[in-house]
Amino acid sequence: MTSITLNNVEKSFGKVTVLHDIDLMIEDGEFCVFLGPSGCGKSTLLRMIAGIETVTSGDLRIGGERMNDVLPSERRVAMVFQNYALYPHMSVYENMAFGLKQAKTPKDEIAKRVQIAAKTLQIEPLLERRPKELSGGQRQRVAIGRAIVRQPAVFLFDEPLSNLDAALRVHMRTEIANLHRDFPHASMIYVTHDQTEAMALADKIVLLRSGEDVLTKGSIAQSGSPLELYHRPKNRFVAGFLGSPSMNFLPVTLVNANTEGATVRLASGEIIDVPVDARTLSAGAPLTLGVRPEHMVPAPPGTDTQVIRKVVHSIENFGEHSYLYLSDTPDEPCIAKVADDVLETAEGPVAFRVRPSACHLFDANGDALPYLADATSRTFA
Repeated sequence: MTSITLNNVEKSFGKVTVLHDIDLMIEDGEFCVFLGPSGCGKSTLLRMIAGIETVTSGDLRIGGERMNDVLPSERRVAMVFQNYALYPHMSVYENMAFGLKQAKTPKDEIAKRVQIAAKTLQIEPLLERRPKELSGGQRQRVAIGRAIVRQPAVFLFDEPLSNLDAALRVHMRTEIANLHRDFPHASMIYVTHDQTEAMALADKIVLLRSGEDVLTKGSIAQSGSPLELYHRPKNRFVAGFLGSPSMNFLPVTLVNANTEGATVRLASGEIIDVPVDARTLSAGAPLTLGVRPEHMVPAPPGTDTQVIRKVVHSIENFGEHSYLYLSDTPDEPCIAKVADDVLETAEGPVAFRVRPSACHLFDANGDALPYLADATSRTFA
């Protein structure tokens, strides 16, 4: 069993608490990504699991065993660092074998493990080279190979692709996904601030908060599958962090609410239906409507229901799609992501249709109003 459990875990440096109220379960064999902006504590949380940082309070368990006071070498974890951390005077073979030699593993067993890892990562021709003779991608493979030979129960990756160029990051992302497939019984925890990496790799995303609020900074904003966080965010922080461009937020007021959902009015007068439960709120309550740019679709002429009217003030063309930058006081500016050939003209106000299931409502505290049980989560405009 390689499941990882954190119960009410906190981490403080002196009087400064950087992580608090961390309750999390990572299943056996799960690929979990710690995601969040700089300063949210994701690397610190990873280092606590590795044993590099101590747990201030709470319980950390791996495979059901409490690990708070267990040495890193006895946790059956292997860590791949952002800067590779290779010994420059050693060959690739020696770098991969070093940890096993320190553990007094027999030479023939070391050779066997290194050869298997090198074959898996396709670095067999590089075993006699030194790190300075390798490219960034090759060094990263060596760092991953050094983790593989230890046969850990848990792989830990601390922003392993951040030093690579864009094309190589895509390739290495695929390699790490293949590694997860080749070692299905090993749990993997991956730290990144890149939401694309998180969405592509994760079985589960744990999104950590940052910001000035000491009561929420360093806590879990939401955890779940990538699509759950993307389509059903629990608060504005999650909704705004995931997605590129990020979700549009428009001020609205509640018109009415019943068992079928809520009806809200934009400042410009348009009426939008949203399948959420707002029955605890009174008519006229100020709310925020959230709509992702890709869910704003130019409406056919004559469409009067479920539309948002905006004036296009600039356009960015990317070949496959365009970003329309919209404004209409007193609403907030917003963006629509559309196919390049959708709009014949962008002069004057443009009506964008949004399906109810693609809409979100947030209260004054930034929390999402609960979605109705029969609201579909995959059908969007």
